[in-house]
Amino acid sequence: MELHTNIPTPLQKLYYWEKAHPSDLFMTQPMGNGKVEEYTWQRTAQEVRRMATYLKSLNLPDDAKIGILSKNCAHWVMADLAIWMAGYTSVPLYPTLGAESVRQILEHSETQLLFVGKLDDWDVMKPGVPEMLKCVSFPLSPPNTYETWDEIIKQHQPFKESPTRKHEELATIIYTSGSTGVPKGVMTSFDAMVYAAAGACRELSISKDDRILSYLPMSHVFERYVVEQAALQAGFQVFFAESLDTFLQDLQRARPTLFISVPRLWTKFQAGVLNKLPQKKLNLFLKIPVLSGLIRKKVLTGLGLEQVRIAGSGSAPLSSDIIQWYRNLGLELLEGYGMSENFAYSHMTKPGRVRVGYVGEPLPGVLQRISPEGEVQIKSPASMMGYYKAPDITAESFTDDGYLKTGDLGEIDELGRLKLTGRSKELFKTSKGKYVAPAPIENRIVAHPQVEMVCVSGADYPQPHCLVMLSEDAYPKRNDPNFRKEFEETIKPIIDDINSTVDPHEALQFVAVVNDQWTIENAFLTPTMKMKRNIIEKAYRELWDDWYAARKKVIWQ
Repeated sequence: MELHTNIPTPLQKLYYWEKAHPSDLFMTQPMGNGKVEEYTWQRTAQEVRRMATYLKSLNLPDDAKIGILSKNCAHWVMADLAIWMAGYTSVPLYPTLGAESVRQILEHSETQLLFVGKLDDWDVMKPGVPEMLKCVSFPLSPPNTYETWDEIIKQHQPFKESPTRKHEELATIIYTSGSTGVPKGVMTSFDAMVYAAAGACRELSISKDDRILSYLPMSHVFERYVVEQAALQAGFQVFFAESLDTFLQDLQRARPTLFISVPRLWTKFQAGVLNKLPQKKLNLFLKIPVLSGLIRKKVLTGLGLEQVRIAGSGSAPLSSDIIQWYRNLGLELLEGYGMSENFAYSHMTKPGRVRVGYVGEPLPGVLQRISPEGEVQIKSPASMMGYYKAPDITAESFTDDGYLKTGDLGEIDELGRLKLTGRSKELFKTSKGKYVAPAPIENRIVAHPQVEMVCVSGADYPQPHCLVMLSEDAYPKRNDPNFRKEFEETIKPIIDDINSTVDPHEALQFVAVVNDQWTIENAFLTPTMKMKRNIIEKAYRELWDDWYAARKKVIWQ
């Protein structure tokens, strides 16, 4: 495979910023009670060097794996860089995992030291950390008895050398979110990381003058690629979020020019706006020339997004109605598509070339094709080295000529833009022997303002049905008769519209409004907020016979 040695590695970029722009701000970290800690490039490099000295003093094996279990913070990034400076490989863990998943990843990766940081559910996770595993505590971590970052920094001299890592070396093992089963360890090289980050910076004209708020899990490729790695390449400032309660203040502090999110949060932002300004009134204001500009600015300022020049969405498909809603406010919401297996460097919609319903065009260096079976296959310079300790699964994941089998179904238009039509593993067969692709139907229902998540199911039944989880604002009203009546009046036309346009075997028999919230904590969602279909279906399957027998269009659990 061709290496891109002309693109500096993360360590080489750290050394550059340390020398050329030592006093420029790199990271802004909230410390609670309105206080923030600021990290210049010089301070960042000094702390990284001191931690690298400590790691080297432990005399770990040359191929040692070091874990990072923390929510996003400045120390997450510094730990990653220190691990690389010391010559080791980083293993990020999602900060929302249960104890069993923590244990599984630490044991499978043979992690020899674990950084423990900012966490909400440490008591749940801690039983998964082997007692004999050496741990280091970040400043914002829950109470523990581990050595602390600050103590280590004080006690060790900065690493004098400025070692580099080869592009072809293993940089990190990223464990998949487990939406389709047991997490697999994706081995990612430095070359893949830097090619992706440099490509994104070039395509979007990202520069040192940009700002971004980091709040999606850094342990996932999407945030690691667009925030950590792009910031190292371009030198822009990263602000970290403190908590959900302070999110608006965090946004207003950062005044980001770059903002990325996931469909569930874009939906939440929209619901928050419509709670204060109903859609009919918003539509009216946007039609009045004198008012439209003021309203757009007021709404975006209220969201803290008034200075955003590039807004992105990834991780899962976003409803075309929601994309259009934001576009009407003057925010051109760009979608991206990628996988852990190619460091999320695959496709992106481009300004002026957006086609609603499509995830965009291949990024530079990326090749795409559709297999005879309809599967999207990608060849990317950012493709993984393989799955850790799983050569057989690695071999099955690539074609003989090096294309990654994504497992996604799709089609490509005349301009090369890709549309995803479902997951091959999500297809299910009705009792009539016909296959149903749930994603396109789900994307139409989730456009309803009071719906947050949707799961189309019905394997082995004559017709599919749809499970609906209400939005956070609508959920408390679910037992109110007036709310139910209004909801049914607005959801039924959507069902009728879907049923009139899909193939007859895909027509929905009913929509069932469930009495639960699907969360990471109750294992209905992966750490990246993707649905675990098998878990969701299992939770309601015993009710299906009664629901089908009821012959109602809308059913309340």
